[in-house]
Amino acid sequence: MLSLNDISIRIAGRLLIENSTVQIVPGARVGFVGRNGVGKSTLFHAIRGELATETGSISLPPRWRVGSLAQEAPDCPESLINVVLKADVERDALLQEADSATDPERIAEIQTRLVDIDAHSAPARAAAILSGLGFSTADQARACQEFSGGWRMRVALAATLFAAPDLLLLDEPTNYLDLEGTLWLEDHLANYPRTVIVISHDRDLLDTSVDQILHLDRGKLTLYKGTYSSFEEQRATREMLDAKHAKRQQEERKRLQDFVDRFKAKASKARQAQSRVKMLEKMKPVTALVTQDVREITFPTPEKTLSPPIIAVDNVSVGYDPDRAVLNRVTLRIDNDDRIALLGSNGNGKSTLVKLLAGKLPPFSGKIVRADKLSIGYFAQHQTDELDLEGSPYDHLRRLMPDAPETKVRARVGAIGFSGKAGDTTVKSLSGGEKARLLLGLATFYAPNMIILDEPTNHLDIDSRAALAEAINEYPGAIIMVSHDRYLIEACADQLWVVADRAVTPYDGDLDDYRRSVLTARGMKTPMRDRNGNDREKPQRTKEKRVPLKQRITAAEAEMERISEIISKIDVALALPDLFKRDPKQAAQLSKARASATEALQRAEDAWLEASAASDEAAS
Repeated sequence: MLSLNDISIRIAGRLLIENSTVQIVPGARVGFVGRNGVGKSTLFHAIRGELATETGSISLPPRWRVGSLAQEAPDCPESLINVVLKADVERDALLQEADSATDPERIAEIQTRLVDIDAHSAPARAAAILSGLGFSTADQARACQEFSGGWRMRVALAATLFAAPDLLLLDEPTNYLDLEGTLWLEDHLANYPRTVIVISHDRDLLDTSVDQILHLDRGKLTLYKGTYSSFEEQRATREMLDAKHAKRQQEERKRLQDFVDRFKAKASKARQAQSRVKMLEKMKPVTALVTQDVREITFPTPEKTLSPPIIAVDNVSVGYDPDRAVLNRVTLRIDNDDRIALLGSNGNGKSTLVKLLAGKLPPFSGKIVRADKLSIGYFAQHQTDELDLEGSPYDHLRRLMPDAPETKVRARVGAIGFSGKAGDTTVKSLSGGEKARLLLGLATFYAPNMIILDEPTNHLDIDSRAALAEAINEYPGAIIMVSHDRYLIEACADQLWVVADRAVTPYDGDLDDYRRSVLTARGMKTPMRDRNGNDREKPQRTKEKRVPLKQRITAAEAEMERISEIISKIDVALALPDLFKRDPKQAAQLSKARASATEALQRAEDAWLEASAASDEAAS
């Protein structure tokens, strides 16, 4: 198992973890939680061997492969599917060696191992993971460098999941995903066959995908059984008991100290007084948990309620190229107190729609009417690039209040979460969560009638997300949100709109219905085996997506050629003299490998025939 034995970790003089011991059994799915900045990512560095502990030790089972998400997105001319396939280093090395191997015995060893790790099904497994994370079959054949940084980080995540390490370490993996990708990832992690530890502030993921919670608080690691909801209940009970114990101990210490103070000067009671001094020295203090209340988030109330609808859109087409509209024939209305969550995969037009509503993108055609004196606050994560890194929260608010007295500016800075010295901290020194708070304060500074929130929960911890949900629910104006955080949507939204197929349509159902439709459309995992060749659960077949016929024919021909070469090399190995007498187990494995390869060749031939027939039919 993974054992953390009495470890302490210090960074730049700051003690993050102190004398903590935790043991995680193989196969556990662990959610790792704690406030931002307490040291969760630092512990991952230590587990990977990139950082030494100050005291104690970290031990892993021998031969365990540890995998984690790369810090930088891949940027190469190779196709997405090949980038992901190469993440299985052993398979990639074996295939390369198989191309050049000439020794029959080594060929036999290579092919046997390829069968053990189920190498022939790897392309299907890699494709299923990429599909689950939102890549179409056509996208999977495109060069990785053609995609933006966010999409390439999804490729990095796909590669990490495909490699299926014995210990999977994921640090906020949903930050790069839309809601649909997050729903698929929740399902994938819930069925992950090995050990996984995921740092996340997503309540739904922590209630769906894990069976244990590792909590880091005030330098101590504590492992709880169950989901995040169970953890909250257990922790609340523990805090209550600790508070009662601390109170009883305080009373006992006072009683003992009173006895010592009263009788230490009397010779007849000196022995008893000394005895109680020793009892006080041996009494380990119990500290009642001091609750670290999260700073609240508030949105200023609009000065005036506008006549509904505040926005009416009629038969609008919008986009960036008049010849290729992103959204067509959009008709909708927004009223004062609407709470609307936009659903749909990234790239379908959610950001285009919010830019249209915010007045940042004019329509190509149709009509859009906004209420007189409508004020809109717009929050998006990319706005962090517009912040003055050398300026402080105070500086940013002062620019919006040039004539206001100092006390009023300081009060407003404190109201958005930066009281006292925190208001003078430079932006470059703020955490991701603190920058998000500053952006929220700036976006809503003028008390807008409607607030648009585009992925507002990135970099916010669980408590801050709860504070954001409370702020949204208390705000009397309209809210339009795009978020991959299911908890936030369920807590705040009363309408769901799906942005897909160049249209915007109301969704007649709840998020559970939507989750089922997403998982059905993206398919469950393909059959996998572990490194010992054991079968895993039988999944549903992945739904096929249309690919150009020429591409399908070319891919099938390449697959037929590749498998034919594998069969030829297996035949060479099977022809070795005395193979069945000398190593019957290996001979049986090679025979199994040949049968498996023959089946794969038949499937490739069927795919080629089907695509060729369709191509001939289309040409006639």
